[in-house]
Amino acid sequence: MGRSPTEYRWLWPSALAADPSGPLPARRSARDWMVDVHCFVLAFGFTILITNDLVGPDPSTAVEWLGMSTWSSMTDGVVSAVAAFGLWWRRRFLMPLAIFVGLLSFVSIASWMTQLIMVFTVAVHRRFGIMAAYMSLTVVGNAVFALMRPEIGVTHWETFGWGVAMATIAALWGMLVRSRRLLMLTWRERAERAEAEQQLRVSQARALERTRIAREMHDVLAHRISLLSLHAGALEFRPGAPPEEIAGAAAVVRANAHQALQDLRTVIGVLRAGQSDEQQAPERPQPTLSALPALADESRAAGNRVRLELTIDPETVPVAAGRDAYRIIQEGLTNVRKHAPGASVHVVVGGEAGDGMTIGIRNPMPVTVPAAPIPGTGVGLIGLGERARLAGGRLTHGRDGDHFMLTAWLPWPA
Repeated sequence: MGRSPTEYRWLWPSALAADPSGPLPARRSARDWMVDVHCFVLAFGFTILITNDLVGPDPSTAVEWLGMSTWSSMTDGVVSAVAAFGLWWRRRFLMPLAIFVGLLSFVSIASWMTQLIMVFTVAVHRRFGIMAAYMSLTVVGNAVFALMRPEIGVTHWETFGWGVAMATIAALWGMLVRSRRLLMLTWRERAERAEAEQQLRVSQARALERTRIAREMHDVLAHRISLLSLHAGALEFRPGAPPEEIAGAAAVVRANAHQALQDLRTVIGVLRAGQSDEQQAPERPQPTLSALPALADESRAAGNRVRLELTIDPETVPVAAGRDAYRIIQEGLTNVRKHAPGASVHVVVGGEAGDGMTIGIRNPMPVTVPAAPIPGTGVGLIGLGERARLAGGRLTHGRDGDHFMLTAWLPWPA
């Protein structure tokens, strides 16, 4: 089982845990606290150890600087201890502390560990140009230090070489850490951008499907209003018609006016991104369940083996529900042709009035193409889900063993 992405978040540095585009976080992470404690213990412990050795009765390093060996060593220890305490704030005041430690390295031996830590920190938190300039300061400081405070039995070039080598190792290590952090930030930025783009595609698909439904209902509304105009014109031009014909025409006008109002409510509800209470059937010719055999023949002609199982009478299904069912099956067969060309498809349509209508589309998973979703795909299924939701139903899809299953339920009033 995979681990949660935030399982080891406490091991992240604050620079990665925070927003990369925001300011430096004021609070340290748990990892920062552990690193700071170790850095302080190393730097302060090294300062105490070297200072104690230099002021002792038998120092291991000869210190002859302006004739004040003991006082210079004590001053070196005190100033180096201050620099070691400054490591607690090295992220917030990096460059001032780095310059102070860099200048201190010209004459100080007790601040050697602090100097290495500052070289590493500058390499991690600053770009290459600044790090290179600071390394130049470090190299000059090592050269001056080797001349002013020589060690017994060690040449000037050996002292200078070891100092530069250790500083170079610290700088390279810091550059490696910085490059890894920048790579992780780049990956996170790409993931966030991809997620935002996917959400945008989902929103666009929903808006497109709602606009398409609204356009269809607008056409239906225009059709009903034309019927109203036709029957009203008949009443106007035949005022002496028999009462039965007048009553029949008036009934048609009343029924179509009522249905036009219901369609208008549906259109407004869709455009407002709300769920409509009722979706009336359009009367203009549109594909419904009765057109499913022709749709299956089209898919067979495209190379897919389609088995259609229709257990209900298309004439008994409301035309609006039949139209939505047709669109769902049409999109499902289109997805099969796109992602599993040549596969066999089993389409099942069943249900009864009062219980709703169920639709099932099942096909084997493709073998020659990856089963994982292709980036940018799935928008058609999102649109179908939105259509089903606006109709008061629901739609699910996903992998079922070695097959892909699309299931929809649409209301079918009694």
